[in-house]
Amino acid sequence: MQHTLPDRYLTPVDVADLLGVPVETIYQWRRKRTGPKGFRVGRHLRYDPADVHAWVMTQMEVAA
Repeated sequence: MQHTLPDRYLTPVDVADLLGVPVETIYQWRRKRTGPKGFRVGRHLRYDPADVHAWVMTQMEVAA
């Protein structure tokens, strides 16, 4: 089954929903610099879907 990523930048809520984790976990990962790379648009945090996908793939390699 092929999952497609949205054609827009993701919010922390989007990333949390996508990964099945609480939103606070996304913020904790950002503070610890362990999660997917995010960026600010003004005061809003956004994630590039390609960066989230790359981070997930890295996590899968580490776990293997």
